[in-house]
Amino acid sequence: MTLRIDKPPFLITLDVIAALFALYLIVRPTWRRALVGVLAFAGGALLGWFLVWLTDDVMNIFGVGLTPVTTMWVALGFGGIALAVANFFRSRWWRKVVAGVSIPVFLLTAFAGVNVDFGEYRNLNDALGIVPYKALDLHAERGEVIGGTGWSASTTQADPPAKGEIGTVRIPGTASGFPARKAVVYLPPVALGPNPPALPVLYALSGQPGAPADMFTAGRIGAYLDAFAAKHNGYAPIVVAPDQLGGPGRNPMCVDSRAYGNSETYLLKDVRDWVTSHLRVSSDPAAWGVFGYSQGATCAVQFATARPDLFGSALASSSELGPTLGNKTLTITTGFEGSTSAFAAAQPATAMKKHAPYADSLMVFGAGQNDAKYTAFAKTLHTEALAAGIRSELLISPGTAHDWNTVRYTLTNGFPAVAAHMGLAP
Repeated sequence: MTLRIDKPPFLITLDVIAALFALYLIVRPTWRRALVGVLAFAGGALLGWFLVWLTDDVMNIFGVGLTPVTTMWVALGFGGIALAVANFFRSRWWRKVVAGVSIPVFLLTAFAGVNVDFGEYRNLNDALGIVPYKALDLHAERGEVIGGTGWSASTTQADPPAKGEIGTVRIPGTASGFPARKAVVYLPPVALGPNPPALPVLYALSGQPGAPADMFTAGRIGAYLDAFAAKHNGYAPIVVAPDQLGGPGRNPMCVDSRAYGNSETYLLKDVRDWVTSHLRVSSDPAAWGVFGYSQGATCAVQFATARPDLFGSALASSSELGPTLGNKTLTITTGFEGSTSAFAAAQPATAMKKHAPYADSLMVFGAGQNDAKYTAFAKTLHTEALAAGIRSELLISPGTAHDWNTVRYTLTNGFPAVAAHMGLAP
C-alpha cells in the first residue's frame, strides 16, 4: 500500500508489461485479424481523445484545462481496452484470458500516467484516501502570546528534532456547528521542545473535492517545511489544515450559508480559537497566513483580502476570482440565498477596494503555464492586489496545469516571501 506509484521503477515496469500485452494482442495468426486489432486500438484511442475534448474543451465538466499528457494517456488507455476487446472474438481461450487480464493492466497504466501528470498520489494509500497520520499528541496546552511575535528566528533551541510532527486533531464547530472532518496539523521541530516559542501559523486548505490530508500527502507541505526548518534552526510555521468543505464533494465556498453551513465562522472563529488555546502561537496578523489550492486558494484570497486584521499573507495556487459554484446564477441562488449584494461583498475585488491601501499584506498567486483559465485569474488578482497596495507576486509554473505539480511549485517558490513576511527568514 506504500509502494511509490509515482516513481520510475514502478512506472517503467508497468509500461513494459502493458507494452508486452499490447504486442501479444496485436500479433495474430493472419494479417486480417492483426489489422482488426490495430484498427480497434486506433478507434479506441480516437474515442478516448474525443471524450477528453468533449468533456474538457466543449462541456468543461471538470472546470480546468487538461494537458496533452493526460489526453495521451486517456487515449492510450481506451486504445488498449479496445484492442483487448477485439481479441475476445475468433480467438483461442488462452488469448481471451490474456485479453481479459490485459484490461486492468491498461487501465492501471493509463491511471499511473495521468497521476504523474497531476502529481497527486504517491502510493495506493493516497489513492484510496487513507490518511497516513495518527492522532497528534499535543502534550499540554501552551496558550497564546499576546502582542508581537514573541520569538526570534535567530534563537537556537537545544537539540530540536530533525523533523516536525504531523497528526490529526478534532476541531469542533463550537460556534459554527459546521460538520468538519478531522484537521491535520504540522508542528515544526522547534515546537516540539519543552519550552517552545510562539510561532507563526499557516492555514492550509485543500481543493474540492478533497480532504485536509491532501495538503500533506499531495502537497508535501510537511516535507518542504522540514527542509526549510533544517536551514533555519528548526523554525517553521505551525501548519493547520482544517476541513473547510465538510465532505469531499461539498463546496461551502468558505462563506456562511443555509445551504452549506457556516464554513467561514468555522475557519475564522472555531479553528482560530482552537489554535490559540492549544498551541503557542503569535497574535500578530503578520504571523498568520493562508495557503490553498483551487477552492482552498480562493478561500485564501477571500480571507487575506477581507480580514487583514487576521491574516497578513496568502499563498494561492490556482485561485478563482471569488467564491463560485460554477456559474454566477447558481452561486447567488444557492450559496447566497439570492442576494446579489451578499455575493458582491464576498468577492476579493470588493474587499480590496474596501480595505485599500493595505498596511502590511502580502499575496502570492500561482498558476500552471498550461492552465489558461486559472493563469488569467492569477494575473487579474495580482493586478488588483497591486492596485490595492498589497505586496504581490505572480508565479507561473512551467509545463504544469491545474494540478499538484503547480501547488508544489507555488509552495517552493512562493513560501520564501511568506516566511520573510512572517519574520522567519530574510
